[in-house]
Amino acid sequence: MSRNNYLFTSESVSEGHPDKVCDRISDAVLDAFLAEDPLARVAAETFATTDRVVIGGEVGLTDQDKLAEYMGKIEDIARACIKDIGYEQDKFHWNTCEITNLLHEQSAHIAQGVTGEQGDEGAGDQGIMFGYAVNETPDLMPAPIQYSHAILRRLAEVRKNGSEPTLGPDAKSQLSVRYKDGKPVGVTSIVLSTQHLDETMSSDDVRAVVEPYIRETLPDGWISADTEWHVNPTGKFVIGGPDGDAGLTGRKIIVDTYGGAAPHGGGAFSGKDPTKVDRSAAYAARYLAKNVVAAGLADRCTIQLSYAIGVAKPLSIYADTHGSGQVHESRIESAVAECMDLTPRGIRTHLGLNKPIFQRTAAYGHFGRAPEADGGFSWEKTDLVEALKAAV
Repeated sequence: MSRNNYLFTSESVSEGHPDKVCDRISDAVLDAFLAEDPLARVAAETFATTDRVVIGGEVGLTDQDKLAEYMGKIEDIARACIKDIGYEQDKFHWNTCEITNLLHEQSAHIAQGVTGEQGDEGAGDQGIMFGYAVNETPDLMPAPIQYSHAILRRLAEVRKNGSEPTLGPDAKSQLSVRYKDGKPVGVTSIVLSTQHLDETMSSDDVRAVVEPYIRETLPDGWISADTEWHVNPTGKFVIGGPDGDAGLTGRKIIVDTYGGAAPHGGGAFSGKDPTKVDRSAAYAARYLAKNVVAAGLADRCTIQLSYAIGVAKPLSIYADTHGSGQVHESRIESAVAECMDLTPRGIRTHLGLNKPIFQRTAAYGHFGRAPEADGGFSWEKTDLVEALKAAV
């Protein structure tokens, strides 16, 4: 029996978190190759530590002879990412940190699983992917992760526009949200740890800076006199980013998705081109789940897809409406397969994924974002609603 009254907690991390610096660089590298070759195959991994960034992985191009030419741009891409995030620290500065590029040609044995006689055919790997949607926020996302992201996005805005020059790029947020009758109604605790550039600032000083922005971000009435605040609870946080803690691509997958409110498959997203179903099928599953909820077929929906390397069609499609469905899950499973081609090629075509639209996903979540005119966050559209209604 499902619970209606409970607490649920999710966390987010800022674009300056060491792992997110790495996600950003990996996705910027991916975008650069897709801008030159929409059919580029990229698996870019980044590692960052004090004064050092290492980029490795595989690249396959339509014209592989151009790989060496494009390689010369990688260092500048990484520096531009670090500069935009805002790192100008003594031991991690966009202009002086050492950058090592170890990207190389994609394995022919991996490529053969994806490329069939008619071009891109099979999935780039085996695996399971999940999508989720729930009608507790306007973006059909779980409230704890959505508002954890929103707080950090707002703090990044005021840091970058000069309104709050004492804030640094590295930050984490965490919200414990109280649910009543299955709906979010308030916050019982707020945890915010943010890098600050003034060494004399105390935790109380940092709270005085960030509290107004947190209050304006959360819904009215969610913060009460009983809400617990933990702002920089360990004290000073001056040394941040990769100088304070090493970063690696793909280590914040729960932050990237649903904050623990839904399952996650086996793979991370950043740095992977859309032939890799770790990424594209997870986007498709979110798209389908969101449209199911937007269509009123359920208040809450989880979609699972599974694939085998070199095989185009999904091995299974599973839907769970968690007792909130207006139709049986089997009808939803049939409907989503009818309304969308879920082969890797079909997903890329339907969602327009062979474009340089991925760098923007690297921080503040891959889901719950507004679709953009150039095709960014296309998986957040609700343009499948009428087709799903008709199919069921």
